[in-house]
Amino acid sequence: MPADFVEERRRAALEVYEREPVPTWRRSGFWTTHLRGLSLDDLEARRYDAVGSLEELPDVVTDALPDAGELSGLIVQRGASTVHSWLDEAAADQGVVFTSLERAVEEHAELVERWYMRRLSFEEGKFPAATAAFWTGGAFAHVPRGVRLKRPLQVVYLIDEPGTAQYAHTLGVVGELADCSIREYCLAPDFDGQALHAGAFELYLEPGSRARLAHLQDWGAGEVYDISTKRVEVARDAHCSWVPIHLGGRLTKQRLDIVTAERGSDMRHTGLYFTEGSEHLDLFTTDLHEQGDTTGDTVWKGALTGESRASYEGLIQIERGAQNTHTYLQTHSMLLSPGAKGDAIPSLIVETDNVSASHGGTVGEIDEEQVFYMTTRGISRRDAVRTLVEGYFEEVVRRLGDEALEAIVRERIAAKLTAAEEQVVAFTAER
Repeated sequence: MPADFVEERRRAALEVYEREPVPTWRRSGFWTTHLRGLSLDDLEARRYDAVGSLEELPDVVTDALPDAGELSGLIVQRGASTVHSWLDEAAADQGVVFTSLERAVEEHAELVERWYMRRLSFEEGKFPAATAAFWTGGAFAHVPRGVRLKRPLQVVYLIDEPGTAQYAHTLGVVGELADCSIREYCLAPDFDGQALHAGAFELYLEPGSRARLAHLQDWGAGEVYDISTKRVEVARDAHCSWVPIHLGGRLTKQRLDIVTAERGSDMRHTGLYFTEGSEHLDLFTTDLHEQGDTTGDTVWKGALTGESRASYEGLIQIERGAQNTHTYLQTHSMLLSPGAKGDAIPSLIVETDNVSASHGGTVGEIDEEQVFYMTTRGISRRDAVRTLVEGYFEEVVRRLGDEALEAIVRERIAAKLTAAEEQVVAFTAER
């Protein structure tokens, strides 16, 4: 991968990585995310041979993917290696580029250089610097002007061995008036031991384009640490619907930003998380409006069982001169066990006038009156609780607009409820 612009950033990022200490994140004086349990020096980039077909991929991947005919393209990165990559012939004939980022740097250098790390910076901390310095494989998607893809482009990052350090970078560009769906899954089976995923994701929507973006994270029951930054820029009259789903990981620290960068840009950011056991989830999202006449809507919902911890902080930021901005943020956390702790922290920075911006946040438990009502109609308490939790998430699940992914999310929420059922029912009965 000889492109000078990448190598220059790698060298500069390495200097930052070596200079910066392992961080501890503190928020508002009462929430701390630290990495004292992570043995970073014991982790390494692991490489694997490519596979020729989907059937050769691990079950945790194939179980999550639809039939190949339901996709426009697929990239699978296992550890540090791109092990499977293909693009539908019809999409290729329309000029779509979908390949590993390493290969794109070699074959489409001018296109990659125009967008690469335009909204990301290795100066943001030790782990963003690590990703910029050490990434391998990666994914690059470019949908040209006016092209409309009916089927999703799918990226999968897989960790299936303890001791793995995975540095991942996805770059996507949706051209003017183009329309597509992009999905990125981060998956691992259950295993004993530690692993790290340090990810970077950047997506750019050019004027008049539309993109439906979904992230699914399910790192299984192992000790997978996920420290990632994901950023989306929406240009004039473009629209992005972004649905991140967080369903498992020993410790997750992510920043997710969506920027309405030009007039007429619009976004919908809808997220979901379900933590269990001793998992620790720390999410920070930004709805950033750089120009006026932009709109946004952010909705996040989460549930917590076991001794898990989950903190969601969402920021609306409207910059000077961005009049006629209209946006709203709401975040809700549902506690399903006595040992779980959650925070919902909406915040607002407005540097101009003539805008409408509001937010709200709640942390609570299942409404006992609703449970009582359902039991008086002959529904068991166990079924009533399950129905209320699944219904609570349904607003987010439906926004995926993807039947296959919706089915996966519903199935995994149901499985988590089943695993914690005795605990959840007992806790709600005590209230």
